[in-house]
Amino acid sequence: MFSYFTAGGKILGMNARNLHYIRPHNLKRAIRIADDKLLSKRILNHADIPTPKLIAKISSRTSLEHFDWGILPNSFALKPNRGLGGEGIIVVYGRKKGQKDVWVKSSGSVVTLDDLKNHIQNILDGAFSLSGVPDTAFFEERITLAKEFRPYAYRGIPDIRVIVYNGVPVMAMLRLPTKESHGKANLQQGGVGVGIDLSTGTTTTAVQGKSKVIEYIPGTRLLISGIKIPYWKKILQLAVEAQRASKLGFLGADIAIDRTYGPVFLELNARPGLSIQVANLSGLRRRLERVSGLKIKTIARGIAVGENLFGGEIEEELEVTSGKKVIGSIEQVKLISEDETEIEVEAKIDTGAYSTSIDIELAKQLGFEKTLTAFDKIDLSMYDLQSANEKDLKKELFEKHSSNVPHLKDVAIVFTASGATIRPIVHIQFVMDKTTIDAKVNIIDRSELKYPMIIGKRNLHKFLVDVSK
Repeated sequence: MFSYFTAGGKILGMNARNLHYIRPHNLKRAIRIADDKLLSKRILNHADIPTPKLIAKISSRTSLEHFDWGILPNSFALKPNRGLGGEGIIVVYGRKKGQKDVWVKSSGSVVTLDDLKNHIQNILDGAFSLSGVPDTAFFEERITLAKEFRPYAYRGIPDIRVIVYNGVPVMAMLRLPTKESHGKANLQQGGVGVGIDLSTGTTTTAVQGKSKVIEYIPGTRLLISGIKIPYWKKILQLAVEAQRASKLGFLGADIAIDRTYGPVFLELNARPGLSIQVANLSGLRRRLERVSGLKIKTIARGIAVGENLFGGEIEEELEVTSGKKVIGSIEQVKLISEDETEIEVEAKIDTGAYSTSIDIELAKQLGFEKTLTAFDKIDLSMYDLQSANEKDLKKELFEKHSSNVPHLKDVAIVFTASGATIRPIVHIQFVMDKTTIDAKVNIIDRSELKYPMIIGKRNLHKFLVDVSK
């Protein structure tokens, strides 16, 4: 992996980052702003950049002793002002039922009032600060998980890191919390870092930890590539605006998406880590060199330069490094029947669906008319369609009727808001982007839909999906 970076992408090392980009472009005053979260919050808010609402701060033992705990909402985040790498942060999701001074964290563990007091005392003593000097603790509003990320995040909030240099966004990644990272979006602790195409805001390749390349969300069959980041243009805009407001020439902008408020700025990083290169399977130095010295007069111009230079160029690299082909959200597919009849259709690629489905009329053209006729004769009204007995019911249906329904390979039970349906599953072969796929597909009436075929993630193992194509 790293030889790939060295040969094609000019990986940026820590020493080169400090020598060539941080020292010349991040003045001491700007670094002080980034290292002081409360000061950063004030400066960003003054520039109309949204941040989580500040609830209260505690800067001394006296203020801790006299703090009014009754002002705290049911959920909040407690942070050290000068913390580094997410250390010292406690996020609580609500009070324990019937106990006023006991809160529940995302992991399900509890934190008591005494726990909070002790933790704040550690913050005041500098246990989590950059240089071990006395610090300030503060409470802020907890960010709530956006529905788009609900399937991908384990008990925590994902965030987006954008590297901005010379007014241009040059690289970005989505950081996802996992079970291994204990619900924190931290790669060092086992979180997932996912590269993002700057032009489209679509996820590409992913790593877990420092270098393990993965395809699926850990513990699931959810593909990581092809996730469309909501509010992408706004996120890039906030990242560049933050660079202007902080005057950091080389910036790591951390932004989360709140369920209610949309993009919210989390943190300025004057010394952003370099794991973003691994997540993107691309070196950072070459990108920084390409924008160095450019005259970027407006925020819109900086974003456009980043999109044009570093968006859309990753497809060939992805195919080489992953061994997979990059496809779009709509693809031309050739289906081959058992009698070698070939039918070409446009298919919708849907990473949110698990199975592949074809329309009834298309199934008839492929030679499954007798399958449909025999399946329609089954009296399905006698079956109690409940999700609780789905597995046993599918087994019973297949064993009872497979001998009477030609080409039947399985049955699918699909539960929707309008009720449950039972669909026959057959075997077909189709060719997409010169790749032949053997698939078990559902047959369903798609006559009212635009595309006669939908391809789910079960049959997308050989592909990466770029939904912008």
